[in-house]
Amino acid sequence: MLRAIAVTGLIVGLVALALFGWSMLGDAGKGRDTKGVTARCDLLAEGPCSWSNPSGDWQASLSKLSKGAQGTEYQFTITTPERPERFLAVLRGESMYMGEYPVPLGNQTGNEYSARFTAPFCTVDATMIWRIDLQQGQQPIGNIPVKLVFQAEPR
Repeated sequence: MLRAIAVTGLIVGLVALALFGWSMLGDAGKGRDTKGVTARCDLLAEGPCSWSNPSGDWQASLSKLSKGAQGTEYQFTITTPERPERFLAVLRGESMYMGEYPVPLGNQTGNEYSARFTAPFCTVDATMIWRIDLQQGQQPIGNIPVKLVFQAEPR
Protein backbone atom coordinates (compact mmCIF):
# COMPACT_ATOMS: atom_id res chain seq x y z
CA MET A 1 0.00 0.00 0.00
CA LEU A 2 2.77 2.45 0.97
CA ARG A 3 4.67 1.59 -2.22
CA ALA A 4 1.57 2.37 -4.37
CA ILE A 5 1.16 5.78 -2.68
CA ALA A 6 4.85 6.57 -3.23
CA VAL A 7 4.69 5.59 -6.92
CA THR A 8 1.50 7.62 -7.43
CA GLY A 9 3.10 10.63 -5.72
CA LEU A 10 6.17 10.30 -7.91
CA ILE A 11 4.07 10.15 -11.08
CA VAL A 12 2.01 13.20 -10.02
CA GLY A 13 5.24 15.07 -9.23
CA LEU A 14 6.75 14.26 -12.63
CA VAL A 15 3.60 15.35 -14.44
CA ALA A 16 3.58 18.64 -12.46
CA LEU A 17 7.24 19.19 -13.29
CA ALA A 18 6.60 18.53 -16.97
CA LEU A 19 3.67 20.96 -17.05
CA PHE A 20 5.01 23.77 -14.89
CA GLY A 21 8.76 23.22 -14.66
CA TRP A 22 9.79 24.47 -18.09
CA SER A 23 7.73 27.64 -17.82
CA MET A 24 9.19 28.31 -14.37
CA LEU A 25 12.72 27.87 -15.70
CA GLY A 26 11.99 30.18 -18.64
CA ASP A 27 15.20 31.92 -19.66
CA ALA A 28 17.30 30.45 -16.85
CA GLY A 29 20.93 30.51 -17.85
CA LYS A 30 20.38 33.11 -20.56
CA GLY A 31 21.20 36.13 -18.44
CA ARG A 32 18.91 39.09 -18.11
CA ASP A 33 15.21 38.75 -17.36
CA THR A 34 13.35 39.62 -20.55
CA LYS A 35 9.84 39.89 -19.10
CA GLY A 36 7.97 42.79 -20.64
CA VAL A 37 9.83 42.53 -23.95
CA THR A 38 7.24 42.93 -26.67
CA ALA A 39 9.34 42.77 -29.84
CA ARG A 40 12.54 41.33 -31.22
CA CYS A 41 14.67 43.62 -33.36
CA ASP A 42 17.40 42.16 -35.55
CA LEU A 43 19.87 45.03 -35.75
CA LEU A 44 21.64 43.81 -38.91
CA ALA A 45 18.66 42.47 -40.88
CA GLU A 46 16.09 45.15 -39.96
CA GLY A 47 18.31 48.19 -39.63
CA PRO A 48 18.05 50.71 -36.80
CA CYS A 49 15.65 49.88 -33.98
CA SER A 50 13.67 52.60 -32.25
CA TRP A 51 11.50 52.55 -29.14
CA SER A 52 10.10 54.83 -26.48
CA ASN A 53 9.87 54.31 -22.74
CA PRO A 54 9.09 56.63 -19.80
CA SER A 55 12.54 58.26 -20.05
CA GLY A 56 12.11 59.14 -23.76
CA ASP A 57 13.04 57.98 -27.28
CA TRP A 58 15.86 55.54 -28.03
CA GLN A 59 17.47 54.37 -31.28
CA ALA A 60 20.05 51.59 -31.74
CA SER A 61 21.94 50.50 -34.84
CA LEU A 62 24.64 47.99 -35.69
CA SER A 63 26.87 47.93 -38.75
CA LYS A 64 29.58 45.59 -40.00
CA LEU A 65 32.96 47.26 -40.41
CA SER A 66 35.56 44.75 -41.55
CA LYS A 67 36.54 41.13 -41.30
CA GLY A 68 39.84 40.46 -39.55
CA ALA A 69 41.77 37.58 -38.03
CA GLN A 70 39.56 37.64 -34.91
CA GLY A 71 36.30 37.78 -36.89
CA THR A 72 33.95 40.49 -38.10
CA GLU A 73 34.20 43.86 -36.39
CA TYR A 74 30.93 45.66 -35.62
CA GLN A 75 30.02 49.23 -34.69
CA PHE A 76 27.12 49.56 -32.23
CA THR A 77 25.58 53.03 -31.89
CA ILE A 78 22.78 54.07 -29.56
CA THR A 79 21.02 57.38 -29.01
CA THR A 80 19.48 57.79 -25.57
CA PRO A 81 17.12 60.32 -23.98
CA GLU A 82 19.50 60.68 -21.02
CA ARG A 83 23.21 60.46 -20.28
CA PRO A 84 23.91 57.23 -18.39
CA GLU A 85 27.20 56.88 -16.53
CA ARG A 86 29.32 53.77 -17.14
CA PHE A 87 27.09 52.81 -20.06
CA LEU A 88 27.62 49.22 -21.28
CA ALA A 89 26.34 47.01 -24.06
CA VAL A 90 26.56 43.41 -22.83
CA LEU A 91 26.74 40.66 -25.46
CA ARG A 92 24.98 37.47 -24.42
CA GLY A 93 24.35 34.37 -26.48
CA GLU A 94 20.68 34.21 -27.48
CA SER A 95 20.73 30.92 -29.38
CA MET A 96 23.33 29.34 -27.09
CA TYR A 97 24.92 30.45 -23.82
CA MET A 98 28.52 31.52 -24.42
CA GLY A 99 29.08 33.85 -21.49
CA GLU A 100 28.72 37.60 -21.12
CA TYR A 101 30.92 40.13 -22.86
CA PRO A 102 30.62 43.73 -21.61
CA VAL A 103 31.41 46.40 -24.20
CA PRO A 104 31.88 49.95 -22.80
CA LEU A 105 30.00 52.57 -24.79
CA GLY A 106 31.77 55.88 -25.34
CA ASN A 107 29.94 59.19 -25.64
CA GLN A 108 30.23 60.59 -29.17
CA THR A 109 28.07 63.71 -29.38
CA GLY A 110 25.13 64.76 -27.25
CA ASN A 111 23.30 61.63 -26.17
CA GLU A 112 24.87 59.34 -28.79
CA TYR A 113 27.11 56.50 -27.64
CA SER A 114 29.01 53.91 -29.64
CA ALA A 115 31.52 51.10 -29.45
CA ARG A 116 33.44 48.83 -31.78
CA PHE A 117 33.67 45.15 -30.95
CA THR A 118 34.23 41.70 -32.40
CA ALA A 119 31.63 39.14 -31.37
CA PRO A 120 33.10 35.88 -30.12
CA PHE A 121 32.60 33.15 -32.67
CA CYS A 122 31.00 29.80 -32.08
CA THR A 123 32.78 26.74 -33.45
CA VAL A 124 29.65 24.60 -33.07
CA ASP A 125 27.00 26.74 -34.76
CA ALA A 126 27.84 29.16 -37.57
CA THR A 127 24.44 30.85 -37.18
CA MET A 128 25.07 32.16 -33.65
CA ILE A 129 22.51 34.75 -32.53
CA TRP A 130 23.71 37.36 -30.02
CA ARG A 131 21.59 39.62 -27.81
CA ILE A 132 22.71 43.09 -26.74
CA ASP A 133 21.54 44.10 -23.27
CA LEU A 134 22.06 47.65 -22.03
CA GLN A 135 23.42 48.34 -18.57
CA GLN A 136 24.44 51.30 -16.44
CA GLY A 137 27.38 49.87 -14.53
CA GLN A 138 26.18 46.58 -13.05
CA GLN A 139 22.46 47.45 -13.26
CA PRO A 140 20.36 46.54 -16.33
CA ILE A 141 18.53 49.45 -17.90
CA GLY A 142 14.84 48.64 -17.50
CA ASN A 143 11.77 49.49 -19.54
CA ILE A 144 13.30 48.46 -22.86
CA PRO A 145 10.41 46.91 -24.81
CA VAL A 146 12.60 45.36 -27.52
CA LYS A 147 15.17 42.57 -27.54
CA LEU A 148 18.19 43.71 -29.57
CA VAL A 149 19.71 40.76 -31.45
CA PHE A 150 21.99 40.07 -34.41
CA GLN A 151 23.44 37.06 -36.19
CA ALA A 152 27.23 37.04 -36.09
CA GLU A 153 29.04 36.15 -39.27
CA PRO A 154 31.11 32.99 -39.10
CA ARG A 155 34.83 33.45 -38.96
